[in-house]
Amino acid sequence: MAGGGGVLLLVDEGGRVEEWWPKAEELFGLPADGAVGRPFADLVRAPGSALGQSELLVRPILRGASVLWEVRAGGDNLAARDAALLKVMFSQAPVGLHVLDDQLRLVRMNSATRALHDEPLSPGRRFGEVFRLDDPVTEEEVARRVLETGEPVLNRLVRGALGEGRPHRRMYLTSVFRLEGPHGEVLGLVAAASDVTERQTSRRRMTVLDAVRERVGQRLDVVAVCEELAEAVVPAFAGIVVVEVVEDVVRGEVPPLVPVDRDVPLRRAAYRGKVSAYPVGDVRHLPYGTPFARVMADLRPRLVPVDADSMWLAADPARADAIRRQNVHSLIVAPLAVRGEALGLVSFYRHDDEDLFDEDDVRLALDVCTHAALCIENARRFTRERTIAATVQRRLLPQRPAPRIALETSHLHLPGMEGGGAWFDVIPLPGARTALVAGDVKGRGVEAATTMGQLRTVIHSLAALDLQPEELLARLSDTATRLAEERAALPAGDPLHREPLAAECVIAVYDPLDLTCTIALAGRPQPIAVFPDGAIESLPVSPGPLLAETGNAPFSATTVALPEHTTLLFGTSALTDLLHPRSGTLHGLLERYGRGPLQELSDAFAYAIRNGSQPGDLLMLLARTRGFPGDRVLTCPLPSDAEAAPIARSMARRRLSQWGIDEETAFTTELIVSELVGNAVRYGAPPLQLRLVLDATLTCEVSDAGASAPHLKHARTLDESGRGLFIVSRCADQWGTRYHAEGKTIWAEQPLQPPAPAQTADDAGS
Repeated sequence: MAGGGGVLLLVDEGGRVEEWWPKAEELFGLPADGAVGRPFADLVRAPGSALGQSELLVRPILRGASVLWEVRAGGDNLAARDAALLKVMFSQAPVGLHVLDDQLRLVRMNSATRALHDEPLSPGRRFGEVFRLDDPVTEEEVARRVLETGEPVLNRLVRGALGEGRPHRRMYLTSVFRLEGPHGEVLGLVAAASDVTERQTSRRRMTVLDAVRERVGQRLDVVAVCEELAEAVVPAFAGIVVVEVVEDVVRGEVPPLVPVDRDVPLRRAAYRGKVSAYPVGDVRHLPYGTPFARVMADLRPRLVPVDADSMWLAADPARADAIRRQNVHSLIVAPLAVRGEALGLVSFYRHDDEDLFDEDDVRLALDVCTHAALCIENARRFTRERTIAATVQRRLLPQRPAPRIALETSHLHLPGMEGGGAWFDVIPLPGARTALVAGDVKGRGVEAATTMGQLRTVIHSLAALDLQPEELLARLSDTATRLAEERAALPAGDPLHREPLAAECVIAVYDPLDLTCTIALAGRPQPIAVFPDGAIESLPVSPGPLLAETGNAPFSATTVALPEHTTLLFGTSALTDLLHPRSGTLHGLLERYGRGPLQELSDAFAYAIRNGSQPGDLLMLLARTRGFPGDRVLTCPLPSDAEAAPIARSMARRRLSQWGIDEETAFTTELIVSELVGNAVRYGAPPLQLRLVLDATLTCEVSDAGASAPHLKHARTLDESGRGLFIVSRCADQWGTRYHAEGKTIWAEQPLQPPAPAQTADDAGS
């Protein structure tokens, strides 16, 4: 009867609790064995007591000869609803509720709270102890601010632990509210908490994967991709990471098939951690009998617990020592592989108070490594293509230009990251002249390098015709136009079909006899000259269109006078801009080194551009002019009648004797002189001039003012004339015609015979 209706408890005549009904236990969170027999006043006055804060109805009842006090919940229907609400909240709510007193001690909790913990909880424990918070001091400070200000804290993420030893970390989403009495008095706090560990873990894993997809693969370099991977996963996924890649893959070679041979070396490409067993860049074989070797054998990831009894640690003492020094307790080894080919592996370590890896982490590690492997494979292919392009370009460039008596040359070539089509040439021409060529095919890779090789071959073929620089550029542009048309005719799916052909080129012909340089440009910046007095100028040469550019703009040439010891610089656009006399950032190098040794000037440019990260080639051709020695040249004006040939032969014979030319070459030269002079007298126009030039070859030149073009004829047996140029072509190594404003020059070159070895006494005796 006493327990019916809304009765909560009975108090005896002495003021002690005699009966404590289940409704009281539900309402106040205090079990019967903790209430029966205790003074009722103590229960009411207890700090933070829900009993002392409740509205109660008390009435006396007679039981036998004793008077008892019946205590019921007050507030009629409102109290009943509040009681029902509290009952639902504390028995069915999915969120853990913790009632704390003003000392932040646990007073009451609901059933969901017990599910958040791995051990029974009792009232009186402090809030920080309930969840084993990582930072209990900070969280208690937050709770005290709520207690003092009344301003609630909503959805605060805190980290705690379950279990002793190496605990399993948990994440809780908490909200804290202040409890106030009917008159505004502060009674304590209510802390609501829910376990969001799985949600946060999933979110963190997605964040890690998103970071890897966003940050890994930004650069087309194998080692750089490995560094990006290490930066993306530490510390978000693991405290330590090691990325090891097959050494052949770093060089762009094809990766090995699985199982990978034990002798295949791997390079430690990236590392993040405090203590490293081996330095980054170290190349070594994986020790047999370790999870690393096993992963390279079957490309399956391994989740490896690490403790002092792990058998595989003995196979790699250096790595084992680093693991122990960093308190590593969990390891995932995942492969880097594409299409069954092993690129390398990644080792993820967790240490100290980090959570142990689980199977979900293994799946994430595999996803991360799959993306990284694709990026590494792209970088490997790019490295291979760049290596091929650089090799093609290097083989096509002149290795050691032939030295010239009247011209000193040097060059600087800094290949771009993606390879390119920059080139230079130093081409000997008849009459001690030299053609200086520098060009740049727009684009990258093998396509640019092979196109450069085609254009360079055309230049050499045209240079043999001794054309003027502007005419040579025009014919070269015609060839480039045909190559561009061939590209456009390729199938639409061919990458080269969508890449237009464009190229720059400068051709300069230096004549040391006249101390002049004739220059023609195709889309290039003006050459720069450093004069003997230290003056630095851009030469006033009119630029022409790019090679293969549509339109009919002509090429023009400019002839400039250059004193001896002038330094000429022909470079790619990017490098020439840096040397511009007024705006170039490297202009000061010309002032300092421009009149010094060319190699020193070239090295200074290389040191100033030391990052090596430019997308295209940087190329500079440097040349320093000299005058041709006067004693190695014979210049002789000739009459325009029949006396010209005998005079020319006599002058040539005398000079060849002074030069010590062998008899056979001297005889051939006299024959060539006679035939060229005879043709000039018969078909040319005065004035006539003979010039012999002794350089690396012996050149014979006959000039006249006529514009008629010479033709080589094949005379019949009975013909009395018409064999002049035929004889010259048979006697000379090469011959040709050069036109100029005053007429033409017909020239013929002969190789010089090496001097015969001196005869020894033994030779004479034999």
